[in-house]
Amino acid sequence: MHSKFSIGVFDSGIGGLTVLSELKKHLPQYDYIYLGDNARTPYGTRSFEVVYEYTLQAVKKLFDMGCPLVLLACNTASAKALRSIQQNDLPQLAPNNRVLGVIRPTTEYVGEITQTKKVGVFATSGTVKSDSYKIEINKFHPEINVHQEPCPLWVPLVENNEYATDGGQYFIKQHVNNLLAQCADIDAIILGCTHYPILQNEIQKFLPSGVNLITQGEIVANSLKDYLQRHPEMESRLSKNSMLEFYTTEDPSSFDEKANIFVDFSIQSKKITL
Repeated sequence: MHSKFSIGVFDSGIGGLTVLSELKKHLPQYDYIYLGDNARTPYGTRSFEVVYEYTLQAVKKLFDMGCPLVLLACNTASAKALRSIQQNDLPQLAPNNRVLGVIRPTTEYVGEITQTKKVGVFATSGTVKSDSYKIEINKFHPEINVHQEPCPLWVPLVENNEYATDGGQYFIKQHVNNLLAQCADIDAIILGCTHYPILQNEIQKFLPSGVNLITQGEIVANSLKDYLQRHPEMESRLSKNSMLEFYTTEDPSSFDEKANIFVDFSIQSKKITL
């Protein structure tokens, strides 16, 4: 039986475990339910309408499972579905519940890091096409120039554990060079996909010294901590038993095996239907 009043963490697949790992580290007292839509991943190549539909299904499921607060630990879902769900669905669906994303906390943070005001973003094709990072960064920091590079092969490189191979290194270096060719003065790069922190050391190899790579997990965890301090009415609804539960729309044994790439604790997931 699932625990009540958990924080729901949703991802299109398995990459959101990098965010959950940081939530567990920085906010260990809360209960979490992780839901991965592995049967329909990847979201990055899908249309706005489909990503919205799938994400809304997952949010409803997590609400039904007793999660008054849901974090979309997926950049594509945050880019293509979050605003519609917040503005159009929540008021009717569950006006006292909340859905948060990973893009806004990251864009708020990047302004504190860049000196040149030239920022790069590595992300999926869907996130790049949405221009969500450009829009959000310029909302807070209109003086910053944003340069984006879609990296469609990086997710399979991570999930198949092939990023250290010659072919993996080639595709990592290629995308790094493509981004830097857009602007040589980039001094901060956002890893705008939750899989990409696994590639952090590999990416760093091909970057000039002094370029900051920004991973989302810790930023999102600190942002959530701040959010709960500012919203005691939500914080008081959350149970605190340090429990973790995992659900996938695909084969649980496959999910559990791949999870080892992302987290340093064992996982036993259950299958769920959206």
